[in-house]
Amino acid sequence: MSDSARARREQPSAEQRAWLAKVAEGASRDAGGVPVELLGDYLPLLADAAVDGRRPKRAELEAVGRLGRQAARQGISAGRVVQLYLSAARRLWQELPAVVRSRDREEVRAAATAVLAVIDDAVATLAEGYNESRRALIRREETSRREIIDDLLRGDSDLGGLVERAEPFGLDLARVHQVALAAPNRRLPDTDAAISALEAVIFDRLGDRDVLVATKDGLLVVLAPASSAQAERAAPVRDGDDLGLLIHGELSRLRHGPPWQVAVGRAYPGVYGIARSYEEAREALTMAARLKLDGPVVGAHDLLVYRVLLRDQPAIVDLVSAVLTPLALARGGAQPLLDTLDAYFRTGAVATETAKLLHVSVRTVTYRLARARTLTGYDPADPEHRFTLQAAVRGAKMLNWPTEALPSPG
Repeated sequence: MSDSARARREQPSAEQRAWLAKVAEGASRDAGGVPVELLGDYLPLLADAAVDGRRPKRAELEAVGRLGRQAARQGISAGRVVQLYLSAARRLWQELPAVVRSRDREEVRAAATAVLAVIDDAVATLAEGYNESRRALIRREETSRREIIDDLLRGDSDLGGLVERAEPFGLDLARVHQVALAAPNRRLPDTDAAISALEAVIFDRLGDRDVLVATKDGLLVVLAPASSAQAERAAPVRDGDDLGLLIHGELSRLRHGPPWQVAVGRAYPGVYGIARSYEEAREALTMAARLKLDGPVVGAHDLLVYRVLLRDQPAIVDLVSAVLTPLALARGGAQPLLDTLDAYFRTGAVATETAKLLHVSVRTVTYRLARARTLTGYDPADPEHRFTLQAAVRGAKMLNWPTEALPSPG
């Protein structure tokens, strides 16, 4: 490189500075107003390549990488930043001084090759820096998301601190919220895909504020605002069906995803209401597993009667012990008779439907019902006896009897 060319690069004239500034401003407009500062020394690098064929040095490319990280921190999309750089290159090439455009064909080809090489190196370095910063931001956001979800669901953190930390996520903790939990049949699949899918559809339906999607203890957690009608009611109402179906429908569309079951807690106001809704959703999942409820969506409201039963555990243990333990005397133990009674009650006391549900013959069903009546003294077909038997069967399911021994009455 000649001394005059080196001097031109290191100390551009006022005319050259004005020309490059014009190119930068045009590129910024093309990219939707991306700040021209993000170009750094990129335009002089292109000009040097066009005039002298100079390739950028490592330090100059590292500076471009830092600009990519800066763009990510400013929340500018990668597409717009790349558009800024490509538009700047196009405009610079079109507006190169006449002395460059008037060269012979080989010189123009060499200049174009040098410029394209700079574009290739610079854009690749820019994207690498951008992605590096985005990955760091995502990791920090995921950590913050997990921490605030844990604290909100635990319900015992400093209220003032929670309000401040929730603000960046757009959460208004004074509003009425509800919590939904999605449990896969097997190990949680692609977590990022599930969270992205849920966020997209829930944000579309509910807006991008007051919604958090995260994972906890192998479950997907969705914190969402209650509807206006729910929020205006003085007491919690049956309010989880729409949210639960929305979540289940979106998760079911995930590629290679396992079947899901979604449990939704009732809607409550305030920070402690979030923790309460979460506990209800967890309890609903546990009860659904114990009771073998295989529906896609389980609402806490629908399981209130079982919560009432479990609140007086000594009483329900006594009921199961007094009514059902004689079933253990049957050949094959209590489990087949207990499952038959459960299916019989779930099908509205119709033996043919019970047989279909259990994949056995109607004769087997009637035999088992007769054995249960003989052993317990309660007739499943008698309306007076049926209530006691059904309550005892539900209690046994919740206590996981006879797989587990009944708790001590004391």
